[in-house]
Amino acid sequence: MKFERVLLIIILILLAPIYVSAENSSSIEKLDEISDEALQMVKYEKYDDAKKLLDYFSNQFANLTGNERSFTLDQLRIMTISHDEALEATVSPNMKYEERLNKLTKFRLVMDAVATKHQPLWTGMEDQMFSTLDQVKNAFSKKEINQFNRHLNSFLSLYNVIYPSLKIDVPASSIQKLDARINFIDEYRSQMAGDAKYGKELDRLEADLKKLFDEVNEDEADPSLWWVIISTGSIIIMTLSYVGFRKYKGDKEMRKNRSRDRKD
Repeated sequence: MKFERVLLIIILILLAPIYVSAENSSSIEKLDEISDEALQMVKYEKYDDAKKLLDYFSNQFANLTGNERSFTLDQLRIMTISHDEALEATVSPNMKYEERLNKLTKFRLVMDAVATKHQPLWTGMEDQMFSTLDQVKNAFSKKEINQFNRHLNSFLSLYNVIYPSLKIDVPASSIQKLDARINFIDEYRSQMAGDAKYGKELDRLEADLKKLFDEVNEDEADPSLWWVIISTGSIIIMTLSYVGFRKYKGDKEMRKNRSRDRKD
């Protein structure tokens, strides 16, 4: 009886972190869903509805962060900034539709990056990023200055949309290197357009960007999943061991009884 109580306590201890993690994940996923709904409203230019959703997000977010710390300080800062920008996009009287959409998309990608450990949504923009960069390189090789600047602006706009999500999912050292490359190209774009030697900078940018996406797309096991596997495995092993021990004890008792019966 004493062993059964000890086993029950150990099982509860092992399952407690799983329960807490699942509860937190559920709350974060709810926030993620709200951000997606707000984005959909802006897509259809229903800005008032989008604002209501973002206000509702604020209340839910405050409740979650007030009860316990579910996010890192960096995540809190990034989520707060992107939310404020998204809210501004729903109330601004002069902001263009494309800019509104970009700000809500940025916010949506941030929330997904926080809620998702594998295959975050921002990685789905990989093809679009490289396609736009190819246009930049093509215009550069042909010395089409206007096209070069236009495509470079498009690329920078895309990068700006995924940038906050990168800061959540990618090591700071990788982002700093990429930032330095992009800032250099943007700052010296007027010189680049007429000088072939700067073409190497575009090649290096492409290589850095590819490395970044490759690292994120690597199929790594979720640490929380490993915890579930280890915990569940431990429970199964302990249960089987206990059952085996009881069976062994029962068999031993039966052999003793038989031995006594024979003597009698």
